[in-house]
This record gives sequence, C-alpha cells and structure tokens, in this order.
Amino acid sequence: MIIYLLLTVSVLLIALTVKSKQKLTPALVREDYNYVYRGITRSQLKSRMGLLAIFVLLTGISAIRLNVGNDYSKYVEIMHRAYSDAIVPTEWGFNTLTKLVYRFSGFENYVAVFAIFAAVTVALFLGEIYRQSEDFWMSFMMFMLLGYYFQSISTVRYYLALGAALMAMRFCLKGDWPAFVMVVLLGSLFHKSLLVILVLYPLAAYRWKRWMYGAFGVLCISTLFLKDIYLKIAIKIYPSYEGTEYLSGGTSKVSILRCLAVMVFAIYVLGKDVFSDKRMRFYFMCNFGAFALYVFCSFLPTVSRIAYYLTVTQILFVPALLLRMKEDIRSRVNMKLLAKIAVIAFCALYFVMYMRRAADDGVRVLPYETIFFHELPATLSERGFG
Repeated sequence: MIIYLLLTVSVLLIALTVKSKQKLTPALVREDYNYVYRGITRSQLKSRMGLLAIFVLLTGISAIRLNVGNDYSKYVEIMHRAYSDAIVPTEWGFNTLTKLVYRFSGFENYVAVFAIFAAVTVALFLGEIYRQSEDFWMSFMMFMLLGYYFQSISTVRYYLALGAALMAMRFCLKGDWPAFVMVVLLGSLFHKSLLVILVLYPLAAYRWKRWMYGAFGVLCISTLFLKDIYLKIAIKIYPSYEGTEYLSGGTSKVSILRCLAVMVFAIYVLGKDVFSDKRMRFYFMCNFGAFALYVFCSFLPTVSRIAYYLTVTQILFVPALLLRMKEDIRSRVNMKLLAKIAVIAFCALYFVMYMRRAADDGVRVLPYETIFFHELPATLSERGFG
C-alpha cells in the first residue's frame, strides 16, 4: 500500500504545477503570409512537464505490475487462447493487439500488452482532464482519490473504454458527430459496452421537452413490472453474461448518494441556470440518468458499468460547480472554501475506504507485485484442465 500512497501524494503535488486549459500563443502572420512560431510561455512549459511526469509515474507503476488486478491472470489466459486462435470472449481489438505484440516479441509478452493498455488509458484520462476541466487539480484529485486510476489496474479493457468515453464526450459537446462516432467505434473494439454512449451522450446533450421527462418516468416505472423482458434483451445484447453470477444484479448505495448529492449541489449553485449552459446541462443529465439506472435498473448485469459512463462526468462537473459558487462578502463563512474542503475530505475518505478493501476479490490491487521480484502463478492452460 505504501507504493500507492507515495504515488498518490507525488502526482497530486506535481499536479499543482499544471494550469488548466492553457492555449498556445498564436502564430504571428506577417505581411508576406509567413507564419512565425512564437514559442510557449514558462507556465505552459511547466504544465507540460508536469503532465509528462504524472504520465510517466502512473504508467510506470501500472506497467511493471505482475498479477495485480482482479482480472490479471484471467487476461493472461485469454491472451494465450487468443494467440492460439481459440474462441475467447474479448473483442477484436484486444485480440488483435495481443497477437501483434506476441508476434513482434517472439514470445507471449503479456507484460507489454498490459503496459500498452496502461499507457493509453492514462494518456486518455490525463489528456481529457487537462482539455476539459476548468480546475485541473480538483479533477485530477477526484480521478485519483475516487479510485479511477486504481480500478484501471484491475479492469483494463473497461477503463480504456471509459477513457475513450471522456474523449467522445468532448466531441459530443462540440457537436462534432463524425469524430464522436469514430472514437466510440474505435473504443468499442476493446470493450463493446462503450456503444451505449452512442445513445446516452446525445440524449444527455439534448434539451429535453416536458413530454420527454414524462416518457422517461413511464420507462422507469415499467422496469418494476417488466424486469424479465428487459433482462432478456440485455442478455441478447451481451450474451457472455448468460448463466453467470452477474445476472444476480445489484446496485451501489454510495453511487446513488453521490449522484443525488451532485445534483442537489448543482441546483444549489446554478439554480434555474442549471439547464442554460450546454455543458452544465449535459453533466447534470448524465448524473440524472445514472441515478435512474442505479435505482430502477439494478437487475441488469453489472449496471454500474453502464452508469460509470455517466458518473465519470463528476470529475469535471464538481470542480466546475465549485468555481461557479458565488461568495457572499457579507458572510463571515466562506461557503466556497468550505465546499471545496468538503469535496476533498469526501474524496480522501472514499480513498481510505477503497484501500481498505483493495485486496478483496473484485478489486485485488493489493498486494502490489512487480515483474522484477515476483513470478506469475501457473495459468489454467499451464496447469491443465484435468
């Protein structure tokens, strides 16, 4: 655990040097139509160096791990079978990447595959937080303390897809639909659950009419009576869940409370303006949709995986709300500062609770082992099926 604590403290301190949304100095256009590059400022250089340092640290710790993560040994077995052209439940992108790495390496180099996933996942999250967040440090703090980074160690394919969802979100908000669809399709080559945002994100970005809220309410209530039908549809879409423990469903009370708290906080800060700004409305509707999924669709297999595509907006939404809080100069209590401290305290508490169960089945990011001092236990193919 000490490695994770040192890593978290280190990257959070480095993140203080990164300034949000810094634009490059525009090129000077001379009369002869030549463009003169005017370089970058010292502050921009510090931000880039900070981002690079964070990327190296996060990627390095993830890349050199061995048998760390809930699915590590399972993935090693799947990679072996994919390389052997056997039938596997993983998507074409994952299988193709595995085969390419194995063939170029000349052996079953699963460590390199995990390292590539680590680098791409960290780059996606880090890049999109930097591009989209109004307060980089707060968003990055939430990314670390709410467990997104550590869960990417445990569930590699899904969190790469979640990083791709953040990128797709940027294009959705810009209205760049070809880029949005392209990112989603590319990401779905590694985890096809990402395809759900082709519907969810445009719905969240759209300004809803009153009748749409009524229809949504009817749909939610129908889940109380038509669970079996909806479950059959879900299994048709994702047949690999049939006959597994995932069909037992389940929900997260903590996630429900998080969504509810974020929505209440948004209404408190923005009031009626919560629907005026396109970005704020999108974030609010994503949390509203996640809340509905957790409450009414707990019977769906791993409903949290669908909801996470919506709740990931919280690492952008909450910092934006904090910046929009108005300070009352007549009040002796600085509510803006108190709210910021409360968010940090909640995230720190969540981090402590997460680390307490970090060695449990379903998480297994502890104990931390590396390729330098440990060996991978025999996989199923090595042990034999007998």
